[in-house]
Amino acid sequence: MRLRVIGCSGSFPSPSSPSSCYLVEAVDGEDRTWRILLDLGNGALGPLQNYVRPEQLDGVFLSHLHPDHCVDMCALYVALNYNPAGAPEQRLPVYGPANTFDRLEKAYGEHEHGSLAKSYEVHEYLPDEPIAFGPFTITPRQVLHPVEAYGLRVEADGAVLTYSGDTDACPNLVEAARDADLFLCEASFVEGRDAARGIHLTGRRAGQIATEAGVAQLMLTHLPVWNDPDVVLAQARETFAGPITLAAPGLAHTLP
Repeated sequence: MRLRVIGCSGSFPSPSSPSSCYLVEAVDGEDRTWRILLDLGNGALGPLQNYVRPEQLDGVFLSHLHPDHCVDMCALYVALNYNPAGAPEQRLPVYGPANTFDRLEKAYGEHEHGSLAKSYEVHEYLPDEPIAFGPFTITPRQVLHPVEAYGLRVEADGAVLTYSGDTDACPNLVEAARDADLFLCEASFVEGRDAARGIHLTGRRAGQIATEAGVAQLMLTHLPVWNDPDVVLAQARETFAGPITLAAPGLAHTLP
């Protein structure tokens, strides 16, 4: 299983990175490569095309429905449905929280109700229920954020990748990350600056979750432009002794 960071800027795109989007690839027993996205936030569809054509995607798994995690689904619909070479024969499976289809359709603003159904086959998560998808097993765990949000545990090739989505510390996040080979974890807040709870993690709290879950490696992501990455990294090192990296656009990581 391989992770490719497409966008990792928190809350809105930065000058150097789109918002959240992660390409995950794995090969099935017939040597076919499957490609899924974890989120597709503002500006991510452009650089995604450096690695995969829109019609080569097998599925999209949305952690939650804030624009910085899903709004480029509107652009992807245009790329799929209006391609002069013809739209794909099969609709693209999309998984997300309750009301995902309605949220995306409202964002797109099409005058004809149900238009996105031409290209998307939308499914809503059942919390804690694993989804078998090609070589992947994806388990959504509801996490702590002001809207319905999920951490995603992705298993394939004997490896485990956990993506936090947006969340503060909570027991479900620990379970989602349990013994993961790589914990792709948001760290939007900074200790000593951001006092609000129930929204985002700090680097320190991300490190605590990683330690409690027993993960092998931590990758910090979703850093807003006003964060100093070195500060967030240092705070995570206070609570996690294992390897820590910072997500960056184009960064590839092979698991385990």
